[in-house]
Amino acid sequence: MENQMTPEKVAVFSKKDRTMLVLVVLLAAFGLAVLFSASEYNGRVRFGDSAYYFKKQLFATALGLCAMYAVSNMDYHFFLRIAPAAYLLSMILSTAVLLVGQEINGSKRWLNLGPLSFQPSEFAKVAVILFLAWQIDRSKKRTEGFWFMCRTMLSLLPIVGLVGSNNLSTAIIILGIGVILIFASNPKYMQFIGLGSAGIGFVTIFLAAESYRLERLAIWKNPEKYEKGFQTIQGLYAIGSGGIFGRGFGNSIQKLGFVPEAQNDMIFSIICEEMGVAGASFLILLFGILLWRLGVTAMCAKDLAGALICGGIMGHLAIQVILNIAVVTNTIPNTGITLPFVSYGGTSVVFLLGEMGLALSVSNSQRLR
Repeated sequence: MENQMTPEKVAVFSKKDRTMLVLVVLLAAFGLAVLFSASEYNGRVRFGDSAYYFKKQLFATALGLCAMYAVSNMDYHFFLRIAPAAYLLSMILSTAVLLVGQEINGSKRWLNLGPLSFQPSEFAKVAVILFLAWQIDRSKKRTEGFWFMCRTMLSLLPIVGLVGSNNLSTAIIILGIGVILIFASNPKYMQFIGLGSAGIGFVTIFLAAESYRLERLAIWKNPEKYEKGFQTIQGLYAIGSGGIFGRGFGNSIQKLGFVPEAQNDMIFSIICEEMGVAGASFLILLFGILLWRLGVTAMCAKDLAGALICGGIMGHLAIQVILNIAVVTNTIPNTGITLPFVSYGGTSVVFLLGEMGLALSVSNSQRLR
């Protein structure tokens, strides 16, 4: 994984480093603007303040940007050294959610910390990326063979089981991160057929364990036949009514109580309604360029650990964006996945920006070689 960087390549890399930072800030700003529009009706009706959700998200974004700045100026090897402890802490916090977690909208995913609430599953994603990078890096060249794959995936099962008991979408993301990092570190790809088959079987059993998960499959196929399909249908109405350039920023009709919790998982439908295909394409383009930038950083990393960290962050972001858009467009069953940097959620944006700080730390270490 060691690369010899010429002065010309270092200069280009430094320039692209700033590109990643600009992309992250653009996404955060775009997300805040869209969130204000999508949430103003719910904020006014529920709390008498149309900027209620916006102000909370603004605070979380500012906190996340501070975290990104601090992390980016630290050596990422420090976070690798504490990765096992972070992974253990994520399991403790996920267990605490099952025992004393706060239930919101039928889901128990939050821990109350005084006036604030905290979603441990968001911390678990970062902990898993660091833990897998640490574990695979310690394996050195022993990353071949089916046993390596099984051993690595088995180490994820405790957190997947804890998180997946009340948050299937995050469990899927964690499994996806594991598969991506194993794939990146294992040169023999045929073994992934067995891993894929085992994964499909695991997900099938997980879906069948709870009746409401099977119900989601039925709603996905025929949303008009079920009361719970209302959100999906209204989201599709929003997408269809936006056309090429949309109704105009702030002019959504579906956010006025028709799309439930428009500021959360279904916010992409409001983007399509207000900004049309053009606005939605612009957002997807920003995500695509950021993913490309993370891929470049991974390939230019000075060691395997740095490459795996950036690869894990890239996988996390890609999986979450693809699944959210697929859910909103009813391409897959509803899984309750937020759109990174855009959907309402303070814990999510803080840890996402923290991950971007890790990627910048890897990038800076390469640039300064």
